[in-house]
Amino acid sequence: MNNTKTILVTGSTGQLGQSIKTVIAEDLDDAGYEFVFAHREQLDLSNATSITNFFEHNTFDVIINCAAHTAVDKAESEPELANQINHLAVQQLAEIAQRHNAKLIHISTDYVFNGQQYRPYIETDHVEPQGVYGLTKLNGEQAIQNTMDNNAIIIRTSWVYSEYGNNFVKTMLRLGKERDSLNVIFDQVGTPTYAQDLAKAIMSIVQSPVFNQTQFQTNIMHFSNEGVASWYDFANTIFELSHIECQVTPIETKDYPTPATRPHYSVLNKTKIKDSFNLTIPYWKDSLKQCLLALQDDA
Repeated sequence: MNNTKTILVTGSTGQLGQSIKTVIAEDLDDAGYEFVFAHREQLDLSNATSITNFFEHNTFDVIINCAAHTAVDKAESEPELANQINHLAVQQLAEIAQRHNAKLIHISTDYVFNGQQYRPYIETDHVEPQGVYGLTKLNGEQAIQNTMDNNAIIIRTSWVYSEYGNNFVKTMLRLGKERDSLNVIFDQVGTPTYAQDLAKAIMSIVQSPVFNQTQFQTNIMHFSNEGVASWYDFANTIFELSHIECQVTPIETKDYPTPATRPHYSVLNKTKIKDSFNLTIPYWKDSLKQCLLALQDDA
């Protein structure tokens, strides 16, 4: 009898999808697991028919949905596309998982909150997205909860960066080498999340006794690295650790207008995910060092 679990990872070319690949290659005893990494040509979440066709020919024990419309400002001018990928496609995935008795891990965001709190957000705090991206991601969360009473985990995260794709760390490294000074926002506070740490947490969950029960209650959990920073702190630390001479000047959000409103405060409380899955989460500066070392090795 074949007990191999088949696991689908959507958004395989994104930061988290690629980080999961790396973690599997380095850390996972993958005996008993067979991974399928689907990219947009195979499984296009912007197209309902593509989703239907893909699952007509493929079944999985676990779906890890890393795909999303994450261009926060662009979502303001592309609300239909953002809604299709972040909400309607997620509903379709949840319905498919429910029908095939598969388990679902879905990645969501701190943007479901209004960012006006004074203490780290817990999972049950009031949600009030401030833009199209946050609203469509919240609608995706609710679609899962309405479709799957059991066997789904929604993980909200924040400020994701990695060695892959475009992100704040790579932008700062490039600009820091090109310019003598930069203005960076200091009145938005959160926690950077190294995609590799999130990928490791997801793999720990997949292998956990809780997740491998026949049934567990659908749940929302928060994950980011430990600690707190502003974007200004984050930029300064990137330059300090990389020995880049670049003067960073703190500015207020109002001095850098963007189409989408960002949360002023989006620190996440991780107690629930740590206790549920016995996770130890690294401090954000330690993880940033790891990422910068990996980027140096790749250079």
